[in-house]
Amino acid sequence: MKSTADHEPKKVHYAWIVAGVTFLTLLAAAGARAMAGVILLPFGNEFQWSRAKVSSIISINIFLYGLVGPFAAALYQRFGLRRTMLAAMTLLCLGYAASTAATHYWQFVLLWGVVVGVGSGLAATVLGAAVANRWFTQRRGLVMGVLTASTATGQLIFLPALATVVTAHGWRSAPLIVAGATALVFPVIWIFMRDDPRDVGRRPFGETGAPELAAVATPAGNPARRALAVLAEAMRVRDFWLLAGSFFVCGASTNGLIGTHLLAAAFDCGIPPVRAAGLLAMMGLFDLVGTTVSGWLSDRYNCRYLLFGYYGLRGLSLLFLPEALIGPAAGLGIFAVFYGLDWIATVPPTVRLTGDVFSRERASIVFGWIVAAHQLGAAFAAYAAGALRTNFGHYAPAFMGAGALCLIAAIAVLPITRKKQEFPKAAA
Repeated sequence: MKSTADHEPKKVHYAWIVAGVTFLTLLAAAGARAMAGVILLPFGNEFQWSRAKVSSIISINIFLYGLVGPFAAALYQRFGLRRTMLAAMTLLCLGYAASTAATHYWQFVLLWGVVVGVGSGLAATVLGAAVANRWFTQRRGLVMGVLTASTATGQLIFLPALATVVTAHGWRSAPLIVAGATALVFPVIWIFMRDDPRDVGRRPFGETGAPELAAVATPAGNPARRALAVLAEAMRVRDFWLLAGSFFVCGASTNGLIGTHLLAAAFDCGIPPVRAAGLLAMMGLFDLVGTTVSGWLSDRYNCRYLLFGYYGLRGLSLLFLPEALIGPAAGLGIFAVFYGLDWIATVPPTVRLTGDVFSRERASIVFGWIVAAHQLGAAFAAYAAGALRTNFGHYAPAFMGAGALCLIAAIAVLPITRKKQEFPKAAA
């Protein structure tokens, strides 16, 4: 006679439903982050602000998006994934909706910089890592790749539509669309999201052994204090600095630079905004493929060598970009393919290496700090590229500098080890 356990593999594991809800949440949040590049020019033109001044608002948003990450990981553990995700969607919706009535610089700093920045940080790559680590033992790299690819899918969906609407109706239409998208995701999270496999009487997908259906003890104490304590432990590990340093370069060369300034750089070269947004969407399509495949590869191959290849390819692509912008249209197409395949393909192997080096209960928070480094690099690049454009009249120094940093990062990731770090149990 067959036991109930024999039939369990035939059922759809609830982990896949949780992954689907998380994908939709990250998709909506990706639309919120994609808006910056679309409105940079019309927003600055209306208020007669320089690109450096507009970029400063975006850089605050990006910085807080990253800084909140490790604290968000602690909040997931303390208050649960579901409640934290609902809080994130509420902040994004309110921040963008209210910004349509703003008229002063400080108001945009508060709404776009602080409110939206914090909301984005609560629904960021760290969320995908937390879900993958908590709900999956097998297929973790693939799941992380798909969840990370939601950013690319968000670009595919939002960028061309936002660019068209902004061109026809002005920049205020974009935050209203994004606010509506985040509001639509709210009931999906409320109904279907669960915090832990034990909430539905299951173990993480692919985990073997006898069921352990007792609830896991919620970490006690202040989540912020826990996040800082884990950071103090991680800072004693060389591999943390290598991972965080390479991810700083990742942020500086992706959403901080290309995601924020490529549309403006294309406009400087005579390329219409809607066509440039289509270029970004095309990059998003290739990134959707590249990041998903990267997740599959990170389950099977040495992640250090994957990162070496990703950063090296990205660096060469960025060094080629200034020529592509002023050359034939085919040059931009080539850039979109190679850069798109590599845009955020670095995330799955970085998550995997973080899990290899740090224990499961710490990995999400440590990765949160690594993402904070990513967004610090993005904030730096978002402002620095705007300042360089204001001073030099073009973006070539920013693109060339980012390309050089990527080549350095390609070398820096090779010494990362896979040895698990041991810490005192009291600090867990």
